[in-house]
Amino acid sequence: MKKLLLFTALVCIFTGLKAQQAVGTPEQLKQFMNTTTYVVLENNPMLRYNHVIKETVEKHWDLTKFEFVTFSTEEFEEARKDPNKSFLIVNLHYFDKDKTKAKYKYLSVELGGPYEFVRQMPDIASVPIAYDGIDEKYYAYKLGMLCRFLQNHIKLTYEHPELNSKNILKYYYKNLTADIHNKVLYVTEGDLPKSLNTVEKIKALYPFDVKIVSRDEIQAAIDNKDQKVVFVHKVGPEGAKRKARCFNTIVGAADAQLYYFSWHMISDKTPEGLTTKDFKKLAKAKKQ
Repeated sequence: MKKLLLFTALVCIFTGLKAQQAVGTPEQLKQFMNTTTYVVLENNPMLRYNHVIKETVEKHWDLTKFEFVTFSTEEFEEARKDPNKSFLIVNLHYFDKDKTKAKYKYLSVELGGPYEFVRQMPDIASVPIAYDGIDEKYYAYKLGMLCRFLQNHIKLTYEHPELNSKNILKYYYKNLTADIHNKVLYVTEGDLPKSLNTVEKIKALYPFDVKIVSRDEIQAAIDNKDQKVVFVHKVGPEGAKRKARCFNTIVGAADAQLYYFSWHMISDKTPEGLTTKDFKKLAKAKKQ
């Protein structure tokens, strides 16, 4: 039962919470490869996201041609019906049966076409950014990795048409990368509870190479495609006093491959961030 819950959480958090569209169909993926991807900017020009996503896409997006756009509601309604367009856009998702009522901000790739409603547009890849309402500083530096993950997911499902929404979960879990002990694990102070806030405390549980670094150092590792570095992508409430889940994913800075995934409900005993249990599991990590 515990493994089933982990499987479900993994596929939900890393392939999108809209369970009906975790994977594009072969026809949709073929259509996408021939589109121009419109990177939809936020209407508020003061948001840091607009500046960062432009730099990020220019550095890290190579799957399709792209353009940057800011749409009014009316302009988007017209543009989204064009099958020659795809969209890289920020959306809000939630678990239908989640008692916490939490909303998550996702970076999604959606296809244009003659769909009556926005909700009918095929979502061929989605990746979590953060809880809704979280300050941009907690995720802007990781957008390069998120863009790479989206492209990896699309290429994987395009090249392997046997993968679908029923078996993609099992594929990701079985292919978690096993050689984390040969990497340098980057964590920020925000990824750690007070009980594990030094390298010495971490190494008592995880006796491999680990560094507590700044967000800028993680962004540099992503931009430089540092093969030696893996880092934590945490999706949590960032200290907000509320009942919430914390999702911890470890990914490669160079290639956005998945190395580890866990989640827990935040409490006094299991605060936000990587837990003692996480580091013990990482110390024993091996191919699933």
